[in-house]
Amino acid sequence: MNFGTNIQYLRMMHKNMTQEELANLLGVSRQTISKWELNQGNPELSKIKEICSLFNCSSDELLFGNIKIVNKAYSEIEIETLEAFEYIKYTVISTEPEDDAIYRIRQLATKLNIDKPKVIGWDFPHLSQEQINLYHMHGYTAALVLPNGMEINNKALVVEERKTQSYVTITINNPMNNPFHLISNAYKSAFQYMNVNRYTYDHFAFESLFQKNNIEYMKLFVAIK
Repeated sequence: MNFGTNIQYLRMMHKNMTQEELANLLGVSRQTISKWELNQGNPELSKIKEICSLFNCSSDELLFGNIKIVNKAYSEIEIETLEAFEYIKYTVISTEPEDDAIYRIRQLATKLNIDKPKVIGWDFPHLSQEQINLYHMHGYTAALVLPNGMEINNKALVVEERKTQSYVTITINNPMNNPFHLISNAYKSAFQYMNVNRYTYDHFAFESLFQKNNIEYMKLFVAIK
């Protein structure tokens, strides 16, 4: 049974709730919460229902699932507000679209005389099953974030805008060491956090690579409302 580990993880995901705070909400002692987390006792059914309601999860997930996602490559999950920004995007569909899409966007930045371009990206989901299953393709969109106040006079370039918004964020240390595992689980962790804290996904998420002290990082942003 994974109950002890799961309840501890959900408690920490819920704004670092303490054992005492959880105990007060459930009408039990702090020592009882401690015993549950150490798997030294099991709550009665009514308490399981209360816990599931509090953390927005099912009893199967709570008792038998492996909710906890832990990796030393991940930062703490945070809520961050980004000011409104404009961007131009480019989508590639191929077997390895990321590098091509990012290269095209960096070329565009050079043409627009942007010295230090801010490039973001996200998976492009609108593919057919034939493209995915038969040709093993996937899609990726890279986007150039425009400097504040920059005007684009080329009508062939479509400028899109994101309004000022809050995002759930998580940063990955050296994401390309194991990108499929690290990036997908980081997104999973972010969505778990949103579910536990009852944030609503606003159908926009992106990632940004950067370097600091010769270490590569990727920061994920998941829009909430």
